[in-house]
Amino acid sequence: MSSAATEFVVALVPAAGRGVRLGESTPKAFVPVAGIPMIRRAVDGLLASGAVHRVVVVVPAELVELAATLLPDGVQVIVGGAERLDSVRAGIDAAPDADLYLVHDAARALTPPALIARVVSELRNGRSGVVPALPVTDTIKSVDSAGRVTGTPARADLRAIQTPQGFAADVLRRAYDGVVEGDLATDDAGLVERLGEQVATIVGDPLAFKITTPLDLTLANALAREEG
Repeated sequence: MSSAATEFVVALVPAAGRGVRLGESTPKAFVPVAGIPMIRRAVDGLLASGAVHRVVVVVPAELVELAATLLPDGVQVIVGGAERLDSVRAGIDAAPDADLYLVHDAARALTPPALIARVVSELRNGRSGVVPALPVTDTIKSVDSAGRVTGTPARADLRAIQTPQGFAADVLRRAYDGVVEGDLATDDAGLVERLGEQVATIVGDPLAFKITTPLDLTLANALAREEG
């Protein structure tokens, strides 16, 4: 791998989801937050971090042209797959020259650039995988298919994971080589953990919350307007 000073950092932004829970007619990544589409805000944050050399955005085929008009020059827009895992794999294939990958949710549109830079810094210090994390504040219950409580994990041991998730490029490629059809992994770190690679956490940021529901969108609009 290249030296830390020259490692090539590629950010992958899977944005092919429909965002049904948000209740908007527009695919979620293209829904505006205070007048600016989430996808543009997410990409601007990556570029503002000063730690990313290239951004690859993955969208449905019918939205490639629209995405290209919304994003800064130099951002690569490619066609994604039916599932998030397919879209991330497409991004990996489009950037085979990466030394380090970030995988970032477009729906985390207000993620501070400083958090992004910290993830990259940890990778450059030799980590195989790094994810931002916040302590869980609610009590969490595990339940069975009938909704009956089967356990109560210790809250002190739990973390809510954010993005960008960062990985050494060879590690993420190997993780995706092991993905099979119907894989139920909910994040990229889970795939890397299966390899036996250690994934480290750093302290996340409340502003890196995922805009999933109408209430999240209301909050994001209010925060973005206040910042503006």
